[in-house]
Amino acid sequence: MTTQDFSHISVMLDESVNQLVTNVDGDYVDGTFGRGGHTRLALSKIGNGRLLGFDKDPVAIGFGKVLEQEDSRFRIVQDSFANMADHIPAVFGVDKVDGIMMDLGVSSPQLDDASRGFSFMNDGPLDMRMNPDAGESAAEWLARADEKDIADVLYKFGEERFSRRIARAICEYRSHTAIETTKQLAKIVAEANPAWEKGKNPATRSFQGIRIHINNELGDLEEGLKAASDALKVGGRLVVISFHSLEDRIVKQFMRTQCKGPDLPRHLPIQNAELDIKFKLVGKAIKPSKGEVSDNVRSRSAVLRIMERIRD
Repeated sequence: MTTQDFSHISVMLDESVNQLVTNVDGDYVDGTFGRGGHTRLALSKIGNGRLLGFDKDPVAIGFGKVLEQEDSRFRIVQDSFANMADHIPAVFGVDKVDGIMMDLGVSSPQLDDASRGFSFMNDGPLDMRMNPDAGESAAEWLARADEKDIADVLYKFGEERFSRRIARAICEYRSHTAIETTKQLAKIVAEANPAWEKGKNPATRSFQGIRIHINNELGDLEEGLKAASDALKVGGRLVVISFHSLEDRIVKQFMRTQCKGPDLPRHLPIQNAELDIKFKLVGKAIKPSKGEVSDNVRSRSAVLRIMERIRD
């Protein structure tokens, strides 16, 4: 490995994998391999089954290649889980699988490695790309985007109520100095933010919004959920862990629609009970235990949701 191995604690590890593996000889997908915590536990629970992992991050792919050498049942692909339909047949020789796992958001190693530019806590180049070898960095985008687009991203993806004020400050600063580091951006945001939230760094929402935009995280999530539902066998489960309200809202609404049908006016002759529903929700949303939150504060906002295909 060419990059330091920053540690990562898999969130709701046992809860998610126990819900995922329902057929010990089945085929499974980990849409967000990371450091392989969920994957390794799933492999320990399956016998003759197989598992395909996805990740955009080349460092994560390096760890996946090591696991490939250790376990012939596993394969890793550098791509977004949104494109899983392009890879599942090539790896498994079938179109359908027994379970799909998604652990959303940015990982601890990405946050802790200052060179990746995700964190306002550690100074580093303002990058924020899950795959630093593809697409536009945060610094490049901030250098060219107009003020309205920046404000829209901060408001839509960061839920930042002072988005316009912060966007104006960014554009004023870049008019005389290039914004190239996380420390620069965090300082600009902090000085432009008139009302800091108690217990929260003033740059939190802005960094989240820019990161989500740069990586098309919500677009990939919407496409990935659809691809996952199409790829499940009867009895197969989709298991998703989200970490902020924007992600969880998309997951919750998608699963609700798949399992209960769309909300229809009462006066229409057809109701949800008469629709061809192919999925069911498995239990209620699960949150990490107090013990897990105590051991890993980054798990505190996590939400685990599960749905299962009940017919083709």
